[in-house]
Amino acid sequence: MSKEESPSPDAIRLELDEAKVRELEEAYDPEIRFRPLAPGVGYLVGGLLVVLSLFHYYTAGFGLLQETMHRGIHLSFVLGLVFLVFPATRRGYTQPARAGLLRPLGIALPDWVLAIAAVVAVMHIPLIPLDDLAFRVGNPTTLDVILGGLLILALLEATRRSLGVPLPIIALVFMAYALWGPYMPGILVHPGASVSQLIDHLYLTTQGIYGVALGVVATYVFHFVLFGVFATRIGLGQLFLDCAAWVAGRYAGGPAKVSIFGSALFGMISGSSVANTVTVGSLTIPAMIRLGYKRHFAAAVEATASTGGQITPPIMGAAAFLMIEFLNLPYTTIILAAIVPAFMHFFGVFIQVHFEAKRNGLRGLEPHEMPDVKAALKRDWPTIIPLVALIAILLAGYTPYLAAFWGITLCIAVGLLNPRNRMSLTDIAEGLRDGAKYALAVGAAAATVGIVVGVVTLSGVGFKVSFIVTSTAASMASWAGAALPAALAAPQTLTLLFTLLMTGVVCILMGCGIPTTANYIIMATIAAPALGLLGVEPIVAHFFVFYYGVLADITPPVALAAYAAAGMANADPFRTGNTAFRLGLGKVLVPFVFVFSPSLLLVTKGFNWPDFVLAFAGCVIGITCLGASISGWMLTGLRAWERLVLAVAALLLVAPELYSSLLGLALFIPVLLIQRARRTQAQHGSFSPQ
Repeated sequence: MSKEESPSPDAIRLELDEAKVRELEEAYDPEIRFRPLAPGVGYLVGGLLVVLSLFHYYTAGFGLLQETMHRGIHLSFVLGLVFLVFPATRRGYTQPARAGLLRPLGIALPDWVLAIAAVVAVMHIPLIPLDDLAFRVGNPTTLDVILGGLLILALLEATRRSLGVPLPIIALVFMAYALWGPYMPGILVHPGASVSQLIDHLYLTTQGIYGVALGVVATYVFHFVLFGVFATRIGLGQLFLDCAAWVAGRYAGGPAKVSIFGSALFGMISGSSVANTVTVGSLTIPAMIRLGYKRHFAAAVEATASTGGQITPPIMGAAAFLMIEFLNLPYTTIILAAIVPAFMHFFGVFIQVHFEAKRNGLRGLEPHEMPDVKAALKRDWPTIIPLVALIAILLAGYTPYLAAFWGITLCIAVGLLNPRNRMSLTDIAEGLRDGAKYALAVGAAAATVGIVVGVVTLSGVGFKVSFIVTSTAASMASWAGAALPAALAAPQTLTLLFTLLMTGVVCILMGCGIPTTANYIIMATIAAPALGLLGVEPIVAHFFVFYYGVLADITPPVALAAYAAAGMANADPFRTGNTAFRLGLGKVLVPFVFVFSPSLLLVTKGFNWPDFVLAFAGCVIGITCLGASISGWMLTGLRAWERLVLAVAALLLVAPELYSSLLGLALFIPVLLIQRARRTQAQHGSFSPQ
């Protein structure tokens, strides 16, 4: 073994305590990279964060406010706090600044000015009587234009601080497009808008900053972030990890399989790829390295499994709640549609981990290394109550925010009563503070994405982009059709295939610089209509762009989850990202399957069991073939020609069509039989002197 493969015990003692986990999470997740605050301003900011959480908790249980007022209060707190919590430069993350004339309470005077200006600009709209506001849309006053411009500038700066520069740059590009429409080339030309017209549309209507994206964060996402914080604090995450170790730890490559099951379970309550990676990985990555996995592979396993947190029901990520508004579907429908694709993602990672463990002869956990699951359940069973209640309320047809209200309430009750993880009133206040703090960045991002959506509705660029994409795909299909056999060259199928390929690539590229939620909103506004023009059902189109946006977390060059895991394993980040992408190839293929066979999502129109069974079985066998081909192992070592045959079989099997599936089986079965014969021969010959 190389030095990398057999590190000394001291080398793998990563000391991944709570402080180390926090450090890594902040290093790779800009959304929680907060500045240290001096005690005086710390109490002030902490109090405001608690008030924000209590506002959402109260309205979730006792009724939402009028739409614009609810969104305005939420955004005013978010923007005001962003300027107090996030520093203007990276140097501000190191240590608290001293108070002075230009730094009241240790925060620079410009930050206080920006915070107050943002609050004034945001609350100007909710305080205008609705009748007066309706009259002013299209006829903004000078004050409206000034405050609207101020809000846009403050919003772009707040987003830059909390998420980085990519999303503000995208928003600026879209605003430039709206202003300079007459100078655009070809089909992209449009009449253009003046500065006051643009501000009017983005500021005074609900199609811009105060639009659907902000509404979903203020109405749904915030509550589930808060629930995840409290569920973790009462010990539910640790119980999940104990159960995962009991289920999978004893088998070959045990810690890696624990990582997969643990990440799936923990992802149900976190909905964040990076948070999932550092929390579960703090336990599983050192165990994988100790067992013999290469460092980069151990990190990649955890990163890939953790990206499944955003697609795992019942909570998923923020994008799932946006689907409710975009598609006008109940949340239970979104949950049901996500079940099979989420299973396929984790199955794809599992099968590659299994083959890797078999190929390298890696053992499972010994009995003394396994947790006592009976003792864990006896000790921590109360922590399951909030999650069960939340799921039950959702399935009963109540609103997601009401389900979150009761979930949070029960978390607090369990925390107060359970002697195992008893919470004090201080712990509850810290949970309210941290939940609000974690939601600041996504709130700023949602409002900034409202700028993009507003420009799309103002200029009509979404339809133009859809036409460009489908026209380009049709040209590519015509070219490919001339080179393929007639049976494989149906023009409509090829056009859809090339449209999906282009959409998937754009989703990944967009996801390299912006969060999944923002990526989903932009792509759902621009790319999903292109799929709709080709007859793809809306829920299928939205799931496609959602899944490819999530994939960006493990796709180099900006694979945040992979880089966070690499930091924990002391592994090469780029190599970790490449390996994570390989492990996530099941997620790459599955969206294509459910576009061509929508029955895989369970809730689509025209669902039927024969189509579902064909697509499901083809996916399972195809992903197995792909994992074997990549790993070089199935029942025993694979030769080069066998790997090639399995790769072709995988592509044929995941194509949800009977004849291609039969052809894929015809390629797979002979390789399987050869593998069985070779393994039997090796077993019988194991006592040979050779």
